[in-house]
Amino acid sequence: MPLNIPNVLTWARIVMIPVFVGIFYLPETWLSPPTRNITATVLFALAAVTDWLDGYLARALNQTSAFGEFLDPVADKLMVAAALVVLVDLHRTDAIYAFIIIGREITISALREWMAKIGKSRSVAVSFLGKVKTASQMIAIPMLLYQQALGPLDIEFIGSMLMLIAASLTLLSMIYYLKLALPHLSE
Repeated sequence: MPLNIPNVLTWARIVMIPVFVGIFYLPETWLSPPTRNITATVLFALAAVTDWLDGYLARALNQTSAFGEFLDPVADKLMVAAALVVLVDLHRTDAIYAFIIIGREITISALREWMAKIGKSRSVAVSFLGKVKTASQMIAIPMLLYQQALGPLDIEFIGSMLMLIAASLTLLSMIYYLKLALPHLSE
């Protein structure tokens, strides 16, 4: 594993996961509920920024590596899964949305691995639909973590609507990728 800035940022994202989750289970005498919410929101947003930054730096500094290409999406999926589990536990989102999103990530990861083994990985490259799905969930999750209103904006309601959209796009993108793989099932 090459030790470079992009890989360090990816590892930092993975290390942030237990800290992020642990915030919600500290005694209230340590962190009030609003402070927990803002701290978790900031940590999740920081993780999202480092996700973009590590990819940008890997390309800009010519520090891409096979290990980094493997670890980066794993870190992303772990952070999103941890956030969804916390949100379900806090009753801020429905378990079905978490199941759809996490289940799709496992399914598509396995599909991509299988397609790579048969030499067809380009057939299931990331689509625009997948990017929109990711954007909607990456906006919904911090809103549901933050939960408080921002002036006249009901952040929790907006986050819930975006989570519904993210879950719907998740299903659509999974169907899209499975359709792309369908012709190769006999291989």
